Amino acid sequence: MTRTLYIDVDGVICPFGPEGASGWGSGWQHSDAGLLPVAYAPELVDALNGIAAMAGVRCVWLTSWEELAPQYLCPAIGLNGTQWPCLTADGAGTGAGWWKLRAIQDDVEKTGPEAVAWIDDQLGFEAEAQFWARLLGRRILALSPDPRHGISPAELQQVRSFLVRPLF
Repeated sequence: MTRTLYIDVDGVICPFGPEGASGWGSGWQHSDAGLLPVAYAPELVDALNGIAAMAGVRCVWLTSWEELAPQYLCPAIGLNGTQWPCLTADGAGTGAGWWKLRAIQDDVEKTGPEAVAWIDDQLGFEAEAQFWARLLGRRILALSPDPRHGISPAELQQVRSFLVRPLF
């Protein structure tokens, strides 16, 4: 069983302008990620580390941070993602459309995972990406968290459950 989790940073792991409690059971933690300050929930980081350690799961960065995510974000927040592959805009081919959609399509075609989970706060606004997800049907879980809160515990539990359940 090979399954891939594609994950964004801004609006997913690190929300935009978070206030109050994180929804993860604690207040937001703040850290200097080398280039800019980030807010995150330590419980989310722990949960992502747990998912990354699951047998048969491959985690991939799909973020505008590109290589900066493993280089700066991971050490700053304690995420064990420094060895995760990173898809980039350069590798997404040419043409119109959202570079992240092209990048994930290329990677799925190249690596052939049994199923994919894709978490990006922009997904809810990208019609072509939503259409592609519908074509994949049960093979994909596409989540678009509220960028002001990032991914919630319930949404991440959906991801965990999806990554271990039989497809058919």
